[in-house]
Amino acid sequence: MLIAFAVMCGGLVILTYGADRFVEGAAATATNLGVPAILVGLVIVGFATSAPEMLVSGIAAWEGRPALGIGNAIGSNITNVGLVLGATALLIPMTVRSGILAREFPLLFVVLAVATATLWDDALSRTEGLLLLGGMLIMIGITVWLALHVQRGDPIVAEIDQELPPRMSGVRATVWLVLGLALLLLGSRFVVSGAVDIAARLGISDVVIGLTVVAVGTSLPELAASIASAWKNEHDIALGNVLGSNMFNSLGVLGIPAVLAPSPFEPEVMQRDVPSMVLLTALLFLMCRPRGGQQRIGRVDGAILLGAFVVYQLMLFFDH
Repeated sequence: MLIAFAVMCGGLVILTYGADRFVEGAAATATNLGVPAILVGLVIVGFATSAPEMLVSGIAAWEGRPALGIGNAIGSNITNVGLVLGATALLIPMTVRSGILAREFPLLFVVLAVATATLWDDALSRTEGLLLLGGMLIMIGITVWLALHVQRGDPIVAEIDQELPPRMSGVRATVWLVLGLALLLLGSRFVVSGAVDIAARLGISDVVIGLTVVAVGTSLPELAASIASAWKNEHDIALGNVLGSNMFNSLGVLGIPAVLAPSPFEPEVMQRDVPSMVLLTALLFLMCRPRGGQQRIGRVDGAILLGAFVVYQLMLFFDH
């Protein structure tokens, strides 16, 4: 048991470091190719930060454990809103100013509706997986359009310019990109191996292990990035990272196990986990609406989100 836990924790460390290198390499490569900074920040970095979840789900499905990937996708969405944004707002209250985020919320709800529809019958088919991956491409296209039509003076533009990694040579960018990908693959393999062993020894399902320790572990880069962004007064980036990550999770991370290993899953996913994900997202949306002339996620909001995350984790514990 201790060995399995150590293997998984080691995998998460490798995964986190690899994700940082992969994001830096991807952002620098795109910048060197002349991609506008707003696209690099909203699309390239958004996709790259979801790479840990995608690879963990892909490897789990390849090894015949698609339920772990499904749990990872849903659990990461819940963790991003409840733990990541909750802890960030509790430490540093966030003011939401960017118009592009107001346009991303409706897109996120459409994505969640599509994901929920594919999960409705307690199974994921290969056709549904292809639909989800196709939806991810459409979502990327819409995000590109939103980024290219962002209004001048939108705060998120300046925040992205300040946050992007410094320019680096093409060779160095390629090295970071390849090294980051290799570390992501290695770390994902360790995470899946350790998680499966822990689930077997504790007698819990792959879905639950994906919803809990794997989801929290693969969301650690988002937690660090959101707190760092909020600390630097880049509140729109902190929220935008979570919204973008949750869209990629709902389409890409969920679609990969469906394509590689279509299978049924536990009915509790639709009865407990998907409703929790949707309700938390709706709660976040209500918190981001203007109140008293400001769009602000304060410490009370953060405490509510974090409390909801803790209640959900306790519910999983007592259900199993």
